[in-house]
Amino acid sequence: MALASSAFTALVPLALLAGAVLGSLVHIDPAERIIDRYDLSGAGADAVTFLFSPDQHDTASTGVFGVLFLTISVLSFARAAQRLFEQTWELRPLSVRNSRNGLWWILGLGAYALVSGWITAVLGGRLAGLPALACEAVVTAACLVWSGSVLSAKRIVRRELIPFGVVGAVTTSLYSWGASLYLPRLFNSYADRYGVVGSVFAMISALFAAMFVLVASASLGREVADELGRIRQGVRPSEHEVRQEWESMVEQMRSRWREVREDVSRRRKRTRS
Repeated sequence: MALASSAFTALVPLALLAGAVLGSLVHIDPAERIIDRYDLSGAGADAVTFLFSPDQHDTASTGVFGVLFLTISVLSFARAAQRLFEQTWELRPLSVRNSRNGLWWILGLGAYALVSGWITAVLGGRLAGLPALACEAVVTAACLVWSGSVLSAKRIVRRELIPFGVVGAVTTSLYSWGASLYLPRLFNSYADRYGVVGSVFAMISALFAAMFVLVASASLGREVADELGRIRQGVRPSEHEVRQEWESMVEQMRSRWREVREDVSRRRKRTRS
């Protein structure tokens, strides 16, 4: 939730600023990109357009304080992502001392968004979008490996980040596919119910799911990297330890299944009474 909130407060103003500054050089319309990417229509498309597109009769100006607050928001998001790698790989926190790398990471994230948008625009309509999905997975894997290296100040070897990049690319592709099916309904439902604010709720929900995928991918990638390292070193657990771990996992699954069944039975009793 902290990552999703930081991402929303940083990326939305950054997208508006990028569209205003680079609009004369490159056609960057965040609303149009989101609508095309997730095939929005109706109230959802109108809400996103109103949120990201300023009124043509208004003149948007960026003052010193606006740039300052935007920089603070961007660095806050970068530090939240930095803490993810530091906690997952058990590194000493650098906090604001890694701000320069955080700014580089934000610029790289913008470049990744542009490349992903270009891939979707060029290959999105071919073979049900499979070529675009494959190319985006490769770009995502490279971006995740680079992100871990930059945000950790190169304290994590890139070879250890490759499992995270591969796992993250696969899970992100699955999330992207699921989001393309579910997000149009979510945007339209929230927009019909809450108006323009509904698009904000929908974006926060989508960012929360994306950050959850990122955190899970980081944890799984660290475990895979450690296991591959033990295999390279020839360290193998005994059969007894493997059996104990398996029995413990099975017992945990059975315990959770029993808790779910008991909870369902209690709710049924309440409903009948």
